Amino acid sequence: MRKPTLLASCLAASFAFGAATLPSTTLAQTAVWIRTAPPPPRHEVVPAPRRGYVWVSGYWGWNGHRHVWHRGGWVKERHGYSYNQPTWVERDGRWEFRRGAWARGDADHDGVPNGADRRPNNPNRY
Repeated sequence: MRKPTLLASCLAASFAFGAATLPSTTLAQTAVWIRTAPPPPRHEVVPAPRRGYVWVSGYWGWNGHRHVWHRGGWVKERHGYSYNQPTWVERDGRWEFRRGAWARGDADHDGVPNGADRRPNNPNRY
């Protein structure tokens, strides 16, 4: 029977550490590209506005094999940010899924995010 060497022990330990961290890095996808167009959106009844929350519309997601419907729901509002809804965009015959995300707000629509604007929310500013 062979005794494990220091090198073999180090390799086994590094493999075990790498295997333990692998799933977290592989699950963090930045984009989904497929050749199958999503079905038309389903009609959802949007409930009355809820103070402190933003409604996220339902959307078709991709589970690796087919489109799957995700129902709409409420997400907690973030002051100074606007929510970009999840969407599919067709480019060169492929479909890209863009996840919903918060973006710095630009309430006065001057092209400068409120956080960097010296006079945010000024409706008279051009």
